[in-house]
Amino acid sequence: MNRSRLTIDLGAIRSNAGRLLQAANGAGLMAVVKANGYGHGAVPVAREAIAAGASYLGMAQLAEALAVTHELGRDRAGARVLAWIYPPDADFGEAIRQGIELGASDVAALDSIAQAARALGLTAKVHLKLDSGLGRAGAPRDRWEKLVRRALTLAGEGVVATTGVWSHFAYADQPGHPTIAAQASAFADGLALAEGLGARFEVRHLANSAALLTGLPVSYDLVRPGLALYGLSPIPEVAGSAELGLRPAMTFESFLSLVKTVPAGQGLSYGHAYITKAQTVTGLVPLGYADGVPRSASNAGPVRVGARNLRIAGRVCMDQFVLDLGPDAADRVGDRVVVFGSGDDGAPTAQDWAQAAGTISYEITTRLPAHLERVYVN
Repeated sequence: MNRSRLTIDLGAIRSNAGRLLQAANGAGLMAVVKANGYGHGAVPVAREAIAAGASYLGMAQLAEALAVTHELGRDRAGARVLAWIYPPDADFGEAIRQGIELGASDVAALDSIAQAARALGLTAKVHLKLDSGLGRAGAPRDRWEKLVRRALTLAGEGVVATTGVWSHFAYADQPGHPTIAAQASAFADGLALAEGLGARFEVRHLANSAALLTGLPVSYDLVRPGLALYGLSPIPEVAGSAELGLRPAMTFESFLSLVKTVPAGQGLSYGHAYITKAQTVTGLVPLGYADGVPRSASNAGPVRVGARNLRIAGRVCMDQFVLDLGPDAADRVGDRVVVFGSGDDGAPTAQDWAQAAGTISYEITTRLPAHLERVYVN
């Protein structure tokens, strides 16, 4: 009944994963499929990434990691899973049983994970996180040694294995920013301290999409790209998707649900933020902010109708927006409207929408709700 849909090109996902593995220069690939695969669908994307050579899947929320792991079943094909966000009273038992590895930023979290592992008679695999300067999750420098020492004590009991060590950049999308070198150095120092205390890690990971594609020498054992896996540039001010060898995987399309002629001076949509200058033809598109179209893109969001690129006329409503099709428009009800796509045919891209809405392409795709049909093609 609803012809608005997202078409996801799984061939593009495979291609992008291959490009990222090539850039990794021998490091393993953690395909970050958090937030429902950046809106693309975590499970289908995970399958393609694994088939392309990803050895890890990264999901922020533990609940999502459990759900995706369950749904993948045998399609997980030995790929490991890391999750790093969970409530303080989380039940880690099922995660440990499923072999999900857990990020730990402080001693309290580490002790909770160890308690669950002890009760099961199993060993929990943890990735110790160092705050190298982002100022978000991770143990800051003055608490890092305490976290490492506690992990080593628990490892001695057999309830924890220090599988990984990691951190995250604040400014990798701005090549040359002074914090990049400072964070890389802080991570190297934290790693040296941990190893000096006796910690041994299977995987060390720091590089996100931007760090990987700008060639920063921080690949270590594992790289952790998210946005680039979906074909979107993490450094749009420096290089676009095509320049980076990436293919955007998502096309968001709808249709004209109403076409009519309106007179000059007619205000369109709430608040009449757009007023026609002459008699014209308008088209109604049945998408709005409840469907992930940013209200901040009012009078700005670009779409393609036929061979023409137009902009939203007036405010984005909850479930519809208006287009000024022009005085001589011959468009009809049912005609296809491309909100964004790969850009190959001249249609807008998710990055174009990010610029129109004053945000980033990550938000454009991840905000798309579950009720939009996702159609998978190759």
